[in-house]
Amino acid sequence: MDQYQIFHSQSDGSFSDQADDLSVQLQAWLSNQGISRNDLRYSKVFLSDSFNQYENLKRSSLYRDFLAGHNCTIVGQAPADGTKIALLVKTGQDDGFLFQSLRLTPDDIQDDSSYLQTLTLFEHYINGLKEKGLNIRDHLIRTWIYVADIDDNYDGVVRARNDVFRRYGLTAETHFVASTGIGGYSQTRHAKVAIDFLTLPGVRTDQLKYLHATSRLNATQEYGVAFERGTCLMLPDKKMYYISGTASIDSKGNVLYLGQVEKQVERLLGNIGALLADGGATTGDVQYFIVYLRDFADRAVVAKYMQVRFPHTPFILLHAKVCRPEWLVEMECIAEKNN
Repeated sequence: MDQYQIFHSQSDGSFSDQADDLSVQLQAWLSNQGISRNDLRYSKVFLSDSFNQYENLKRSSLYRDFLAGHNCTIVGQAPADGTKIALLVKTGQDDGFLFQSLRLTPDDIQDDSSYLQTLTLFEHYINGLKEKGLNIRDHLIRTWIYVADIDDNYDGVVRARNDVFRRYGLTAETHFVASTGIGGYSQTRHAKVAIDFLTLPGVRTDQLKYLHATSRLNATQEYGVAFERGTCLMLPDKKMYYISGTASIDSKGNVLYLGQVEKQVERLLGNIGALLADGGATTGDVQYFIVYLRDFADRAVVAKYMQVRFPHTPFILLHAKVCRPEWLVEMECIAEKNN
């Protein structure tokens, strides 16, 4: 089975000090696990200020010695513990996934609208697929969409994704893909959108099950958003569960427990559990949680809840706004089960 780990900086020094601390922690963990750095399959770096920290990260020993040689994404989402940088890594066998972290360059930004910027990123992705003999309908497994100033820009992202999916045959009658749409920043000034894509060449339709829990969550297309609540991918040796960003809603799509962050956490975890159950898994199979907080002030309450409820499951709290202002918290996760 794959292994996942989340690293939090123990240093209260400069960005470089904190990046170096993560490098030491990662090396120690790999050594203790008997894992080579060549077995790193994926890493995700969370930055508190991507504009100012991105180039420093690229020059750090953490990036040069560990992250540069494999799939890596860098996103501006501040760790809620007050540090400048945190790290998620995955190790394990190579399952053939193609991971692409697409960011707009200054030359790409011909228009300020989140709609057109989202179309540009999807266009880059789709053109890259064509060069490999792949397509978005058959091979795209999951996306992560990071939206700067999400309260203002999310609608444009949703419209662009809906238009792209409609054009390429992803509909409610066929399928969408698991996704998280969340507040986040890239290193490019004036970029309103950044997207990570997870693709699996050769995947068959009978390897995919789209997860539903209609007694607890409504279908996303009912409120005009094109994504799956979750996807179960059946590989020869294991099942992988990609749970999209999930919040405190009911079967009609209504937000529950307005203003009550702990009750929202409880509800959304019940929703995640119901989605996993549709694929034959439980929250005990979750490998890690990413927790997005709209309000930085809620970090202590949510951290305590997660520590009590999931004492052995890695999680990270991030200060990143959720797409609906009434949602105080949202979570995504990956679960795995051996066959």
